[in-house]
Amino acid sequence: MRQSKLFTKTKKEAPTDEVSKNAELLIRGGFINKEMAGVYSYLPLGLRVLKNIENIIREEMNAIGGQEITMTALQNPELWKKTDRWEDEKVDIWFKTKLKNDTELGLSFTHEEPLTNIMKNYISSYRDLPCFVYQFQTKFRNETRAKSGIMRTREFIMKDLYSFCKDETEHNEFYEKAKTAYQNIFKRVGIGHLTYLTFASGGSFSKFSHEFQTISSTGEDTIYIDGSKGIAINKEVYNDEVIESLGLLKESLVENRAVEVGNIFTLGTRFSDALDLKYQTETGEFKPVFMGSYGIGPARLMGTVVEALADDKGIIWPESIAPFKVHLLSLGDNEDVKKEANLVYDTLIKENIEVLFDDRDDLSPGEKFADADLLGMPYRLVISSRSMKEQGIEIKKRNEEKGKIISLEELLKIFKLEPRA
Repeated sequence: MRQSKLFTKTKKEAPTDEVSKNAELLIRGGFINKEMAGVYSYLPLGLRVLKNIENIIREEMNAIGGQEITMTALQNPELWKKTDRWEDEKVDIWFKTKLKNDTELGLSFTHEEPLTNIMKNYISSYRDLPCFVYQFQTKFRNETRAKSGIMRTREFIMKDLYSFCKDETEHNEFYEKAKTAYQNIFKRVGIGHLTYLTFASGGSFSKFSHEFQTISSTGEDTIYIDGSKGIAINKEVYNDEVIESLGLLKESLVENRAVEVGNIFTLGTRFSDALDLKYQTETGEFKPVFMGSYGIGPARLMGTVVEALADDKGIIWPESIAPFKVHLLSLGDNEDVKKEANLVYDTLIKENIEVLFDDRDDLSPGEKFADADLLGMPYRLVISSRSMKEQGIEIKKRNEEKGKIISLEELLKIFKLEPRA
């Protein structure tokens, strides 16, 4: 991508109506566009990040046996009435609409009901279980107050996976695999060292559910962390009895603010009972399917990465999710510099290295450096009169203070590639 062709532009000033770091930096960098409170569009750079995060999540879900589908946003009220989740008095975040014939519909905020209903067509025997189904799908939640940039919005993409098992034992086996998969996701997107498996309220079925909380000063939750064990307790269930039941010591727990970046729940037979999802056992008995739910928001995760890793100059993208691995800067009006920069650009593309090329002629070196820091690509490469005198390319990681000049051959070795003949 040549930056001169990128339709988005960076901004020096943060938007006056945003207070969260993630929204300020993502809007200034041209990653997202605010449409209204709690509603954002993803522009070319932002969409690349979002898709990279989705692909990591997809790989981890597939690795534990997940099968991907896509369901509808429009919801049939009759289905939700069976689980007592249609009336606004029971669920106060519905967006509802009407067809031209005055039939009322809902815009989904989750998908337990419709997927359970779908699975009635495919689960009838113990031979059909277990089954794990997930999707990336737009959800709508009529939040009273949207806040924290892209971390709490009214329209958002969620990866929601649902497990269908024969019994609690089979469910628990998958549940543990899901825990590990989630921990892998957070490591791969660059915030594993800041993210803790957190014990939270389990609702009506189990004693605990499990959240994944990332330490952040702007977080909405308070958690108590045991760093040596890598686990935490949400404030909502923090008491002496819970601390003791988890084998923790109160004096070892450290209070922190945190952002919830994922959660997993045991649902039991709540939805299968209400919607009559049963299977026939080996002995001919009919039993309700035992279910679980596993949610993670790619955009919320994207915002959390920005909040957790950015510095005072801008975003610092981990290599695994960055929109481009390399930001190549051509400095000055020297034609030899421009020629060399284009050569490096073409070489990187030929070697399948994703590169954003700042080939703009109307900006000073200082403005280009500032943009590179704001946009936060993992590697910054600079071609200038100085680098050419030293017969090389200046390379600097985004989180390093100083760069060094190396040859193109050395550069390709750093990226674990050898130049093609």
